[in-house]
Amino acid sequence: MAAAPRTLSGAEVRARCAQGACLVRCRRRLYDLSAFVRLHPGGEQLLRRRAGTDVSAALDGPPHRHSANARRWLEQYYVGELEPADEQVAAPAGHRARGQPAAAPAWVFPRARDLVDWRKPLLWQVGHLGEKYDEWVHQPVDRPIRLFHSDFVEALSKTAWYVVFLVWTPVVLYLSWVSYTALAQGNTRLFSSFTTEYSIPVHKYYFPFIFLLGMFLWSLIEYLIHRFVFHMKPPASNYYLITLHFLLHGQHHKSPFDSSRLVFPPVPAALVIGFFYGLLRILLPEMLGLSVFVGGLCGYVIYDMMHYYLHYGSPRKGTYLYGLKAYHVKHHFEHQKAGFGISTRFWDYPFRTLIPEETFEKEE
Repeated sequence: MAAAPRTLSGAEVRARCAQGACLVRCRRRLYDLSAFVRLHPGGEQLLRRRAGTDVSAALDGPPHRHSANARRWLEQYYVGELEPADEQVAAPAGHRARGQPAAAPAWVFPRARDLVDWRKPLLWQVGHLGEKYDEWVHQPVDRPIRLFHSDFVEALSKTAWYVVFLVWTPVVLYLSWVSYTALAQGNTRLFSSFTTEYSIPVHKYYFPFIFLLGMFLWSLIEYLIHRFVFHMKPPASNYYLITLHFLLHGQHHKSPFDSSRLVFPPVPAALVIGFFYGLLRILLPEMLGLSVFVGGLCGYVIYDMMHYYLHYGSPRKGTYLYGLKAYHVKHHFEHQKAGFGISTRFWDYPFRTLIPEETFEKEE
């Protein structure tokens, strides 16, 4: 039999808020969002709404409508019930008056038994979920994920955000210098493998434009991989494709705030980066291909840093990054089949995968 929920008095709620906690109330149910609120696009507005002592609900009104997944997510922070005598503490308009039955809100989800054993590595479990996998993986939780039994392999699958910057930025700078100095020698020509008479010399002055072309191409590759590889729906009967999907991206959607899994670890990243470098060496003259490659590599570093910031940063309201963070949160919690752009929404327009503007309600 489940234990009775803890009851908190209005005085205790006010005291915890005065100490910096962020408690949110919906009817009598109390949720402690202290550890999460600053990660949410509307977190700062929620703190202002609370104003130190306010414990009113923020789910049924501004700053925006919440999805079913967001409300499931909230249940992880449930801490107890407000005492009936204190129900009018900062009660929002429209909530029940004192003395009415203390009915739970309609969106409260029961705490069902999870489909996996979180005490064990998940990678070898998810393939057995079959037809339940797609729904399960798109119901996010706030807890770290372990993938492998081996501590060494597990360590290679995780990384801190700054490692990506420290590893790849020197590579970008060095290869940029190599590309520019090689182009400055004047030996690089386009189409020289087909014709010498009409081949086009590639001057060093073209390097910034080639570099930017590489960044632009990376943004397209980022979109295509995110949409068609990371968001493929694996067949319910295929254990291995489900496992592969979870390894590539499903883990991120299941636990979107696992800070050690928000950027691509350098070891597996090096394999993918090496593949694209080899492809460009085949398609383009050596130094031209290297110039495109280094621009794309720079785009990748910016993408990974941007992705981490969209999860853990607190951009100022009204800025481009604030809107992009809200856009990405919508992708995680409500529109998993749209909003595939991370560092930019650009490719969502021509591919018609833009998250509808009407889902972003105006603040009052």
